[in-house]
Formats: sequence, C-alpha cells, structure tokens
Amino acid sequence: MKNVTKVMMASVLAVGTLAGCQTSPTVTAPVTQPITVNTLQSYDWQLVDAKRSNGQKVAQLFFDPAKPLMLSFNNYNGENRVTFKNTCNNMGAQYSVVNGNVQLNNVLSTMMACPEPQASFDTATMATVQGKYSFSTGANNVPMLTISNANQVAQFKAVNK
Repeated sequence: MKNVTKVMMASVLAVGTLAGCQTSPTVTAPVTQPITVNTLQSYDWQLVDAKRSNGQKVAQLFFDPAKPLMLSFNNYNGENRVTFKNTCNNMGAQYSVVNGNVQLNNVLSTMMACPEPQASFDTATMATVQGKYSFSTGANNVPMLTISNANQVAQFKAVNK
C-alpha cells in the first residue's frame, strides 16, 4: 500500500510540475529606439490612436477617418520644421532634438475661424503634439512614434513621404 501511495503522489507531483512548466505564447514587446532628426524626417507620421489618461479615445482627432492627423518633419533652409497636416488652420513649429527629447519652438497657426468639428480637431492637435516623444517598432516592423503627456498618449505610424 505504501508503494501505491508513493506512486500516486509521484504521479500527482509530476503532473503538477508539468502543468506549472507550460509555456504561454510569447508577446514581443516594442523595441524602443532613440529619437533622431533623421528618423523623424524619414517618414510622415499618421495618427492611429490617441487616448486620454482615463482610457477614453480623443474623439476630436478622429472625426474624419479619410483625413487623419499627419506630422511631417522636414528641413527647410537649414531649419528643422514640423507641419501638422489635415488641420483646418495651417499649423507647424520649429523643432530640435535635445538629449533624445523633441522640443517644439515657435509653434505657429493661422487664425481662420474654422467650423466644428475642424476647430476642435485643431485644438486637439495642439494638445497632442506637446509631450515626450519616443520611437518603437510595431507590428510588421513598422516604425511607431508615440507622444505622451500628462493628459494623453498618441501613437503615429510611419508612412512613406
């Protein structure tokens, strides 16, 4: 009887050990890359997601799926500039990369009286582009640009210029 008990306990232990050693599918974490002027200027950046700190989508940025917010980083006559595309007003800024952080300077916008929902889109754009910029590689190795601040996190995918 002692041998049967030992065999049963060993079987339970072996099954429990095997169950504990099962592997779950591996989820690949995004690979973070340093922010550089060259990477910013290599692509245009299309907004794919923006959520407030409470998890709600920033709906003002998605009123027209055919015209998503786009960021275009370029060098004009030796000056690094970013333009915010598909806004009602013409909007842009000088920028620099300092210690891996994107700093926007002299943010400019025309002052047209835009109707809703375009006016809210412009306002949400200005709130979205202010923050900490980071790069990563998303699904299918698509470069991703994330801008985060105390109020929201926005994700942009790289698209060819």
